Amino acid sequence: MWRDLAPIGRHAESGGYRRYAWTGADADCRAWFQAQAETRGLTYELDRNGNQWAWLGDPEAGDAIVTGSHLDSVPDGGAFDGPLGVVSSFAALDELRSGGAQLTKPLAIVNFGDEEGARFGLACAGSRLTAGQLDKDRAHALRDGDGITLPQAMERAGYDPEAIGPDPERLARIGAFVELHIEQGRALADPVDGTDTPVGVASAIWPHGRWRFDFHGEANHAGTTRLDDRRDPMLTYANTVLAARKKARIAGALATFGKVGVEPNGVNAIASLVRGWLDSRAPDEETLAAVVGEIERAAVERGQRDGVDVRVTRESFTPIVEFAHDLRDQLSGLLGGVPVLPTGAGHDAGILSASVPTAMLFVRNPTGVSHSPAETAGEDDCLAGVAALAQVLEGLACH
Repeated sequence: MWRDLAPIGRHAESGGYRRYAWTGADADCRAWFQAQAETRGLTYELDRNGNQWAWLGDPEAGDAIVTGSHLDSVPDGGAFDGPLGVVSSFAALDELRSGGAQLTKPLAIVNFGDEEGARFGLACAGSRLTAGQLDKDRAHALRDGDGITLPQAMERAGYDPEAIGPDPERLARIGAFVELHIEQGRALADPVDGTDTPVGVASAIWPHGRWRFDFHGEANHAGTTRLDDRRDPMLTYANTVLAARKKARIAGALATFGKVGVEPNGVNAIASLVRGWLDSRAPDEETLAAVVGEIERAAVERGQRDGVDVRVTRESFTPIVEFAHDLRDQLSGLLGGVPVLPTGAGHDAGILSASVPTAMLFVRNPTGVSHSPAETAGEDDCLAGVAALAQVLEGLACH
């Protein structure tokens, strides 16, 4: 499975993946998922929001145990973020079947669409739509960098954008959702207690969000405009990037400007507009709000000095997610008391946690690197993750 999936959407020069929602690479990933389901005789289903499902047992029976993740990527992302969870889900199902496990509940594997938000700027779109956390009008207003709307992209890919929306009936059929994911950090690779374990259980997801900062200045000639006469938004943006790092460090939070757009984007032109996107995360919502507020104040203050107008728009926000404690503890017990650790990364499991009991398993990442071609996991650790997921699914779906 891994070999078949690995070439899809891989960029020859960067070595990273560009599997963006509703593109050719996305279609190839979806075809791979459907083929895996049909090869195993599973009931394949595409829901109203473009999420893919593979069912063993009656999908209508209720109290289903669901696992899976996503197959899309960030720009030039790694091979493991998302796909490891989907591949491991099919492998875990194979292991259960080969061992003669007797399911007492339906079991499903899911591929949530557009989890990374790389094309339209909103993470976890597939699960947000399903859970009613993204309404149809807002979804239809989403545009990519080329101005293509989400409905246009879906139509070109052969899907009906008018069908998208909340899916409470589907959520009501789910008894628990367990997502396996590569760890995006080094807690398992470099444990403080010196233990050597390839798998952990998530305790919580930090609150996080995305904010768009628009810095409006004045376009002018780079070679004839005196420094004192400039209204250069690039200066304000650069100062804001540095301020974000400082404010986050002081608060014990995270803040990153990882995407920027410039107009008119000429080498010999002073910019008229710089647009930067802030990703910020913190251990609690109060800290997150304080950090973003401090960054905004720093931007406005610097903008006043530079003659630049600063406007800030919150594009997405996910509150703190405390995974269901009883399910979390059950997973840790089934796996012999493996480490329980928090994460700053968002996941579909976090979105669904408001609607159904959810939990996550992490597989050790020796470098801690993620959202990069350097992201990796050892084969033995991946196989340990499959075994752990199979053990968890058997504990939840066979008793």
